[in-house]
Amino acid sequence: MTERYSRQQLFQPVGNKGQQQIRSKHVLVVGAGALGSASAEALVRAGIRKLTLVDRDYVEWSNLQRQQLYTEQDAQNKLPKAVAAKNRLRQINTEVKIEALVMDAQPANLESIIQTADVIIDATDNFDIRFILNDLSHKYEVPWIYGSCVGSYGATYTVIPNVTPCLHCILKKVPVGGATCETAGIISPAVQIVAAYQITEALKILVEDVEALRHTFLTFDVWNNQHAEFKTGKMKSDKCSSCGSTQTYPYLAYENQLKTEVLCGRETVQIRPSQRHLYNFDELEKRLKKQGKVDRNPYLLSCQLPEQRFVIFQDGRVFIHGTNDIQFARSLYYRLLG
Repeated sequence: MTERYSRQQLFQPVGNKGQQQIRSKHVLVVGAGALGSASAEALVRAGIRKLTLVDRDYVEWSNLQRQQLYTEQDAQNKLPKAVAAKNRLRQINTEVKIEALVMDAQPANLESIIQTADVIIDATDNFDIRFILNDLSHKYEVPWIYGSCVGSYGATYTVIPNVTPCLHCILKKVPVGGATCETAGIISPAVQIVAAYQITEALKILVEDVEALRHTFLTFDVWNNQHAEFKTGKMKSDKCSSCGSTQTYPYLAYENQLKTEVLCGRETVQIRPSQRHLYNFDELEKRLKKQGKVDRNPYLLSCQLPEQRFVIFQDGRVFIHGTNDIQFARSLYYRLLG
């Protein structure tokens, strides 16, 4: 028994055999915000073989209150979260292979990763991506663990393909609206509780203790001392297009056009080209300096306009901060980059 993982191995459900299984597994964490930070750190400390971390965003000052992997320097440098997380995680455990991907979580980007993963941790901030993960989970038969939190509320649920009802069975369709961290705020204990449940379920899967998995949808409000669970077994539908007898994976369908969306809880529009586009930042910097102050690092370039901030990532995605108007954002995109 090595000293590093000795206390984990002394826990009987893990033991020496379980630790060997953990050391052979690959976990995909989608999202490197509050939940992603907590989950990634716990998994790396537990000694998994490989961690793949996917995130499209960069570190901002408002993240530091609850996103435990990041520093003020990361926020000052506008470092992509996946990169900043990898830098910190490598200092925690050099035995773990860490893959950091600065990109949008979309089917085309995730399929090859998921095929080699043993479990998927949902650390996203929107249900569009969660329903994509749900379909990919069933297409490639990889378990995934849903998690969300806002204010002092949190929720989590473990999906095992061919065994449990899927997220589509339970929610039927992508929810619209609802509270966000920007409108309702969030306290870090809510994050830590959800992450603790997610990581515990992940460890059960990694050591193959399927009997110990919790087959309930769990919610809590830590401030108001509320906790609830409901059993989901009867919610599984044979007609479900994601996990039923005729699986069509509806949330993997992709239309070949420019994609625009308002980011959850933020006055920001994301624009994603239909195909990956690698910008020449040197040329782009010269062009955009005529429009406003330009800052850049190896991963992104930002231009401060009079009322909006334009952020371009290496993979072609653009954040337009300061507006929720998709049509306006599209016109600004074409004017500056078209």
